[in-house]
Amino acid sequence: MSVTYVGSGPYCYANSLAMIVGGQAPPPAVIEVLTGSPYGMQLIGGRLPLFDPFGWDPEIGLDAAIGLLGWECERADDGTAAAALDRLRRACQDGPVLAGPLELGLLSYQPGSGKAVGADHYLVVLEVSDDTVLVHDPQGYPYATLPVGIFAEAWRGELIPYLRRPFRMRHGFTRRTRIGSEEALQRSLPAGVAWLAGRTDVEVPPGTLGQAQAAKRTAELVEEGLDSEIRMLWKAFAVRVGARRLNDLAAGLSLLGLDAGAAVAAEQARIVGGLQGPLVSGDDMALAAGLRRLAPTYERLHAILIAGEGARSLDVGTPSRRG
Repeated sequence: MSVTYVGSGPYCYANSLAMIVGGQAPPPAVIEVLTGSPYGMQLIGGRLPLFDPFGWDPEIGLDAAIGLLGWECERADDGTAAAALDRLRRACQDGPVLAGPLELGLLSYQPGSGKAVGADHYLVVLEVSDDTVLVHDPQGYPYATLPVGIFAEAWRGELIPYLRRPFRMRHGFTRRTRIGSEEALQRSLPAGVAWLAGRTDVEVPPGTLGQAQAAKRTAELVEEGLDSEIRMLWKAFAVRVGARRLNDLAAGLSLLGLDAGAAVAAEQARIVGGLQGPLVSGDDMALAAGLRRLAPTYERLHAILIAGEGARSLDVGTPSRRG
């Protein structure tokens, strides 16, 4: 049996979108599934393992979730820091703004900040004055403030690899049609199937692997001696967000009556969540074994969603990249 997880976790863009949409928002768990993030694993550049699909990034995921929920918004980015802050200031006069990705390490109200580390983050900007920026940071900081100059440096996001232009923001959210959680989840299934199959229309760094190949190669990297920076990223972020995404996917598939698919997603969640203990204790043998158990589950889930209970409702054409 799969029990829905409720608690803290790094769901920054899902929580930020939920804040922007307000009372019309589905639970962040639903938003996360709509982004497509639970449908795979990738080893970026042959070095960085993350529990999200080959070629996926939060910018692609956010656009997908916004559209699936029947919303649209304006997007803006690039230019100088001064021009971007003026743009942000004007946008905030009409309502909150979803800003990001930003550099998490430079957000000065967070303990231990002060150094850019390439950690991406999203938050909601409420006001911009001449001196300070007021934000709701879903990492646990409502009504946090920081100097405009420091905010601009974080917003530049120089070390975030998938950010092509700095100062990205989304604002002017309007609802073009009412779509409930269940309908949105149903509509998201073709994209989920495409992610599991391995999309060919996304750009990835050379050496990037996806799904089973990513899991198997990551197991080998563990046995060879996992890079200390990667190990720290996994301890603090990757494993817990990966397990939560999969647990939420299991709940979403169950809501749609896709019980066989939900069972596989729940199994994946247990495997990924079970990596945290060996990771922290240094039991690399158990860590590698868990990754090898995970590897075949992606093809199993893909096969079930194609040929099983959801087959009648799926149009598995490959969506075009947005982001």
